[in-house]
Amino acid sequence: MIYMTQTVGYMFLAIFGLVMLLITKKKKQTKEGFLLANRKVGWHLGGFSIAASWLWAPALFISVQIAYQKGLAGIFWFTAPNILALAIFAILAPKIRKKFPEGYTLPQYIKHKLGRKAHKIYLVPYFFYQVMAITVQLFAGGSLVSLLTGIPLLIVMPILATIALAYTLISGLEASVKTDFMQMSLIFLIGLIIIPMSLSISKITVVAGNTFGNIFDPGVAFSFGIVTAIGLIAGAISDQQYWQRAFAIKKKHLGKAFLFGAVLFGIVPIALSTLGFIARAMNITVPAGVDVSMIGVQTVATLLPSWAVLLFVIMLLAGLSSTLDSGLSAASSLWVIDVAKKKTVKTARKAMIGITVVGLLIAIGVIYIPGFGLQHLWWVFNTIAACVMVPTVLSLYWDRLSEKGVVYGVSTAFIVGIPLFIYGNIIGSAAMIVSASLFIVAISTGFCLALPKKNI
Repeated sequence: MIYMTQTVGYMFLAIFGLVMLLITKKKKQTKEGFLLANRKVGWHLGGFSIAASWLWAPALFISVQIAYQKGLAGIFWFTAPNILALAIFAILAPKIRKKFPEGYTLPQYIKHKLGRKAHKIYLVPYFFYQVMAITVQLFAGGSLVSLLTGIPLLIVMPILATIALAYTLISGLEASVKTDFMQMSLIFLIGLIIIPMSLSISKITVVAGNTFGNIFDPGVAFSFGIVTAIGLIAGAISDQQYWQRAFAIKKKHLGKAFLFGAVLFGIVPIALSTLGFIARAMNITVPAGVDVSMIGVQTVATLLPSWAVLLFVIMLLAGLSSTLDSGLSAASSLWVIDVAKKKTVKTARKAMIGITVVGLLIAIGVIYIPGFGLQHLWWVFNTIAACVMVPTVLSLYWDRLSEKGVVYGVSTAFIVGIPLFIYGNIIGSAAMIVSASLFIVAISTGFCLALPKKNI
């Protein structure tokens, strides 16, 4: 499946990185400027950034894979919770700005609201989520470029990490927001070329009916839909990237920005799912040894000329890079505000370098786990995020929420629920996977409600 030489591949990566650097404006940064773009992001730019930062590898790769494997029901259960996850912030973001107007991170608010123990508990999933943001994008992006160019994966992943790190180090969240706009624009522009061309050449105009399954298929809803819905909504609520934007976007623009971002995002997986339907109808398959999440790339490569494949790769890398730089910015804000003693821009930049190294090392380790694909990685970190989903929402709306209830609930969900979920994935038991997900949400909620503050 090699479609360009290694030399062309290296040139392509160098040009992509250079363009991202040229977009980024270098200037002297304050802490608030580096971490929150001075809280002056407008709703248009903010909406593009919200959508782009939610374009994780699953949105770009698994959306096609799910359409290919599970038909209309699969893409419905993948896309609807994704859109809802961002739309929820149209309510949550104004709420936290009202309660904590000068905040930087969600764990910082938890410390202010509940105390140090709850704060420490929260830092585990919040840091883990950003590490996974980096790991997943490097793993997926590296696999893509390696597949198409023949450049070894162990070389590609550090290059991709270096590109995102280079421009994000310059101006932090401001760089992330500006490049997000460029990256999202590229995604839409290239999508408007690739998708219609693929449909035209494949001569497939209808993707409904028995061929592609019932959108309300109960089997898909149980085995895929429930876990996906919980994971996606929990993932957004437990992701500092969106709380960071909740503090960075102009207060009066918050609701509009998140709704706009939700709509912009939704267009992408829905459009890309078309490639999955085409692959299924035409019996296109990936080569032996290649992860099925690459079915979209294989479909484009099968139907379209090499220049179109290159455009598609640019589109996918733009999406992956947008989440990489957002993860770096979010992690740096967590480190500076919630951990470090020296709360400076220099400290934030050091944190970016550190989390890049950690994420890269984990991505390299994932290569050597037999049978461990992108979908498994995505499910695991979203399920970890589910441990703090309900306590986070309660912290904004329920004054009787206690630190004791949060600590007991989240700890139990971690210690009992996560191992059950991972084991369910190992043995391939849909019933155990769903039960573990529901247990995590129920137990974290139960302790919070059972152990409220006695006095408000």
